[in-house]
Amino acid sequence: MRHRKKEYKLGRTTAHRQATLVNLAIALFKYKHIKTTVAKAKAARVFSEKLITLAKKPSVHTRRVALRKLKNKKKAIKILFDDIAPQYADRPGGYTRVVKLGSRLGDNADMAILELVGYDMAKKKKEKAKEKEEKKEEEEKKKRLRGGK
Repeated sequence: MRHRKKEYKLGRTTAHRQATLVNLAIALFKYKHIKTTVAKAKAARVFSEKLITLAKKPSVHTRRVALRKLKNKKKAIKILFDDIAPQYADRPGGYTRVVKLGSRLGDNADMAILELVGYDMAKKKKEKAKEKEEKKEEEEKKKRLRGGK
């Protein structure tokens, strides 16, 4: 029975799953938001939030633990400890957000944006898309008023 064994397996072997989560976490720390499938985003959210919580108590020991988990990616550790963790010093969890986007064209997989809460990239993208749409509508109205050309 699988009672109380909540872990996202992602249809991969243990080593492949760990490598995927490490790579997603590194990309999240580097770019502050990533576009991936909903299942991977939820799995990476758990992994990343544990690392951010660890980084909130900066010491040599916590850096070494984080290095072990991120497979010696020193640039990602530097970003995590110097930029991201101080920003969340007063926050008691909930450092990431999963914003669902819809389905991917090729295989109909549910897509999502995983982002750090202080860096609202998904909102900005939605606002830009809205502005672009409004601008298009204005141009169409102008064309109609000029006589269709």
